[in-house]
Amino acid sequence: MALSQDQRDQTERRIRAAIDRLLAGQIPPGGACDVKTLAREAGISRASLYRTWGHLKDEFEQRRAAAWAAGHQPDPREARIARLRDLNQRLTSKLARTHTEFNQLKERHQLLLSVLAAKDNELQRLRRELGTFPAPGPDQGQGDNGHGRHPPAPALMSRQAQGRRPAGCPPGSSASMTAALIGLGKHRFSGQDQPRLGDYS
Repeated sequence: MALSQDQRDQTERRIRAAIDRLLAGQIPPGGACDVKTLAREAGISRASLYRTWGHLKDEFEQRRAAAWAAGHQPDPREARIARLRDLNQRLTSKLARTHTEFNQLKERHQLLLSVLAAKDNELQRLRRELGTFPAPGPDQGQGDNGHGRHPPAPALMSRQAQGRRPAGCPPGSSASMTAALIGLGKHRFSGQDQPRLGDYS
């Protein structure tokens, strides 16, 4: 049955109002921003929308495409799907980079282990070489004569002190020894040859 002009105008207004709601993000439960939901919101069948109101269907699809191109997603579910898809792509790229970095670190770890093993082998070789040297003997490093004894001290008195015993002092007496020590001190401070005590004994 053919529609009257008044019915056609009412139907067209319902379709345009439904288009505006869907593009504004007012998606009904269980619906989407698509032709099927548009026909249901306008109160007509999808076949009628395609057959009778095809120009409004085309207008709806063009406006929806323009909204998508502008970065606006009228359907919250589609927007959420788009966000999740973008997040999945970013996480996939990050996982690939992490896998690459892990392989690089693994190769570097193996290289460092090889270097460490080589250094350890070198250390063991040096220890073996050091073990072949003879141990120092007890007489090494104990003095110039090799026996740990210092060279004998020089004679304490020189022959310049001979004949300086006081008169009447026999050799070996206390007075003779005292005179010898006094003479020793004088010669020590005067820089002369030091007398030997044996000359007064």
